[in-house]
Amino acid sequence: MASNAADFATIRFSTDQLPERQRLPMWREEFGRGVVRVDIEPLSNRPFHAEATLRALPGLRTIACNGSTARLQRTPAMAAEGDDSVGLVVNLGKRAIASQRGREVVLGTGDAILILTHEPALLTSTSHLGMLFPRAPLAARVNNIDDKSMRLLPHGIQSLQLLISYMNALHDKLTLDTPKLRRTVVSHIHDLAALVLGPQRAFGEDGLTAVAAARLHTAFRHIAESFHEPDLTVAAIACRQQVSPRYFQRLMEATGIPFTARVNELRLARAARGQNQRERRRQHVRPADRDSAMAGTPVTLFLTPVSRLSRPRYGFRAPPISLRRSQESKIGRRAPATLWMAISGLGGLRVQPRLLIL
Repeated sequence: MASNAADFATIRFSTDQLPERQRLPMWREEFGRGVVRVDIEPLSNRPFHAEATLRALPGLRTIACNGSTARLQRTPAMAAEGDDSVGLVVNLGKRAIASQRGREVVLGTGDAILILTHEPALLTSTSHLGMLFPRAPLAARVNNIDDKSMRLLPHGIQSLQLLISYMNALHDKLTLDTPKLRRTVVSHIHDLAALVLGPQRAFGEDGLTAVAAARLHTAFRHIAESFHEPDLTVAAIACRQQVSPRYFQRLMEATGIPFTARVNELRLARAARGQNQRERRRQHVRPADRDSAMAGTPVTLFLTPVSRLSRPRYGFRAPPISLRRSQESKIGRRAPATLWMAISGLGGLRVQPRLLIL
C-alpha cells in the first residue's frame, strides 16, 4: 500500500490543555514511556509544562522538546528493549547535561552530542532538538560510530549550523508529499549528520548536495530578514556562508529566481502592503469629513518613489507625461523619473504643490 504525506505529518504534544495535577503523570506515562521510552523527572518546583513536536520518516525520526527543566533517563531495561539507533541531540536551551558510558558533558546553547540509544543514558534540559538515525546509514558514512558518542560538538561548527537550519525547514515548512522527496531529504540529513560527526574540514564549492540545500535555506532566511537593508549584496551573504560570491550566485540561479529578483520581489511586496494600508486608512475617512477638514488648506502632493518593476506586478501606473511635466513646472524642479504622482480626487481644493519624497 502506497504511503502518502499524511503518514509523515508533524505530530504535536502539549500539556497546556490538561489540568495542572494531571500534566506530569500524563506526560511521564503517555509521552515519556509510551512514545520516546524514557523516564521523566521534573527538576523544578514550578507547575510542570511541556510540549514536543515529532516527525517520523523512513530513516529518520525527529523530536523538538521544550518545557520545564527535567531529567530524561533511559534505564537499562528501556535500552535493552530499544533498537540500535543513534541519536544526535542539539541543546536549544541555556544549559544541558548529558551522561552515558560514565562520562558527563555540559552543553551550551547550540552545542550537540551523539547518544547511543541501545545503552543507558541521561539528559537534563529545558529545550532540545533530537534526531534519531538507523545505525547503517551513518555507519556507511562515518567510521567507528560508537567512538563518536559523548563528544561535545560545539555550536560553532559550520556543518552543525547547516544541519540545524535544514532541520528547521523540515519541521516548519516541508510537507514531503512524494516518496522521492522524502528519500532525498532524509539522505541530505544523513550527509549533514555525517559531516557533523566526521573530521571537520572546510567545505569546498563542489560539496555535497545536502550542504548546498542547507546553505540555500540559511540564505533565504537571511534575505527575508534583511531585504530592507540597502547594502544587502550577494557578496555580503556569501561571506556569511563562507563561500565565493560566484558560487552563491550559481546556487541562487539554480532555484530559478536569482538573488536580485528575490530581493526585489520582497521589497515590492512590502511597498504594495504599505500602499494598501494607506489606501484603507484613506477610505475610513468619510468624504464630508475630509472635505470640511481640508477646505482652504494647502494640500501636499506625495511623490512616492516606486520602481518601474512594481507597475506590471501591482498595477501602479505613472500619470500621463503631459501631466507629469505640468506638475514639474509648478514645483520648480524636475522630479526623478521613478516618481509617480497620486493627485486624483482633489476636486476643487486649492493645491499648493510641494515635493515630499517618502
